[in-house]
Amino acid sequence: MRSVWNGSISFGLVSIPVKTYSATDRTSSVSFVRIHEKDGGRIRYRKFCELDGEEVPNEEIGKGYPASDDAIVPITDDDLSRLPLPTARTLTILSFVDPGEIDPLQLDKSYYLGPDGLAAAKPYALLREALEHHGKVAIGKVAMHGRETLAMLRAHDGAIVMHALLWPDQIRPTKGVVPGDVEIRPNELTLAEVLMDSLGELDPAELHDDYREAVEQLVAAKVAGGEPGVPEAGAASGAKVIDLMAALENSV
Repeated sequence: MRSVWNGSISFGLVSIPVKTYSATDRTSSVSFVRIHEKDGGRIRYRKFCELDGEEVPNEEIGKGYPASDDAIVPITDDDLSRLPLPTARTLTILSFVDPGEIDPLQLDKSYYLGPDGLAAAKPYALLREALEHHGKVAIGKVAMHGRETLAMLRAHDGAIVMHALLWPDQIRPTKGVVPGDVEIRPNELTLAEVLMDSLGELDPAELHDDYREAVEQLVAAKVAGGEPGVPEAGAASGAKVIDLMAALENSV
């Protein structure tokens, strides 16, 4: 794997050189391109300057910060490199906490951290074992992809995994989403819990992407010149539960 960030994990007087690798692969997800329905040609996008109307090549495209509705401040790579940002090459650990203290809503992209060089192997392994043995996760800050982000480190399958975390102010409140006061009877709650228990354990390795498989079959049928199969009728979208207790009892 190709590393996406190289730096050091720092806590106290300890510094561990690491390389960072993307832990996920989304290339297998369904992805469509946009086409002209009239002739099947792909839709292409060109980048134009709003002032002179000219198309701009990539080498002439820079960064700008919208300071107001009508003012954009140009920002160069040199400007950014001079920022007093200690986390630019260092993942600074701020605290070790219980995993339950981190709201899953904050979890963003995931990475594997690996030791950078033989000398880093032992302190890397020590941190990994300490995290696993103590049942803690590390919370820190690191600058990646042009921005500083919170990070959570945890031990997993012999490696240290880093989860980028959203900042607390990036999490939207639930206002306007949750219903008002709803009365739940004890027998309804009991039946719901029985249903939950009856569904048993889950092995994520057994899960697969039904939508992707259906799209692949559709594409294969069209390439072969055949007619796509007719999908089986599913449950009506937005169907309403008339009798909650009956639905729970029939599900158990």
